[in-house]
Amino acid sequence: MKPVLTPDTHQMQNRSIVLIGLMGVGKTTVGRRLAKAMGRPFADADEEIEKSAGQTIQDIFDHFGEKAFRDGERKVISRLLQGPPCVLATGGGAYMEAKTRAEISTHGTAIWLRAGLDELVRRTALRNTRPLLQKGDPKEILDKLMCERHPIYAQADLVVDSDHGPHANTVDAILRALAGT
Repeated sequence: MKPVLTPDTHQMQNRSIVLIGLMGVGKTTVGRRLAKAMGRPFADADEEIEKSAGQTIQDIFDHFGEKAFRDGERKVISRLLQGPPCVLATGGGAYMEAKTRAEISTHGTAIWLRAGLDELVRRTALRNTRPLLQKGDPKEILDKLMCERHPIYAQADLVVDSDHGPHANTVDAILRALAGT
């Protein structure tokens, strides 16, 4: 596990916890449970983007393109990070944008939830709501995304593996990592 870059636990308590990682890694499910354990509000960036835009993410991509989506995503994440400390689950591509990464670094603690390829394939196969995986072989697509995104995700403050076991194990691992133990 990567060590905390800011060892001051008190400072981290006043920052939002931002979960990053590939689709299927458990950001939303783990995030909800982590927020409850920490007594903080939970926010899902994708849900907040859809509320703000009044349309689905797929519709935003289809009508306005990825650049417009990423601009809106950055603004929504920035707004959420300006509020009281929360647990924030981001979309898989959010942390890839330099401005969004900088915003998270300034106002939050980024935690990369990491899982292996086979586990991600298994998890994402449970629902067919992932448009990116509809465009070819899901394993090949996820493998390519891992190659592209993992070096950027590695810039997160903490890395927590979420491969096996119940989500409660991942929540416990995050709490231990935040405490520096």
